[in-house]
Amino acid sequence: MGLNNLKPAAGSVKKNDSRRGRGEATGNGGTAGRGHKGAKSRSGYSKKVGFEGGQMPLQRRVPKFGFNNINRKEYTGINLDTLQEYVDAGRIKDEVTLDVLVENRLAGKNDLVKILGRGELKAKLKVSAHKFTASAHKAIEAAGGEAVTL
Repeated sequence: MGLNNLKPAAGSVKKNDSRRGRGEATGNGGTAGRGHKGAKSRSGYSKKVGFEGGQMPLQRRVPKFGFNNINRKEYTGINLDTLQEYVDAGRIKDEVTLDVLVENRLAGKNDLVKILGRGELKAKLKVSAHKFTASAHKAIEAAGGEAVTL
């Protein structure tokens, strides 16, 4: 073996000898393989980063700030003064359950309910809800009632 018979492995060298735009005989004359008209056929054309052919680009479709936590639990808040109003009006007797709240349209049937401590409670009630604030819990027990967490 000598230097005169060394050659590269088959397929490793590809000769690019296509000259474009040098007459119809080459098969790449006329439009030089760029097609007809449009920005891509022009000299000096360079596509903008993120350009999507006129469709609204991703970086403009996506919201720029804020965050929505998909695991967030929303509670419907009901204050003690509201419960007291309903007791005074005779709509609530001695027990406050989810069914009673739904019946009185204070909550939806699939809602999570949290009892909040605004106002004061005079009636002795057994209140069942998903959550209670500390002040609401104290106020219900101070009135002689019972706070049951579901």
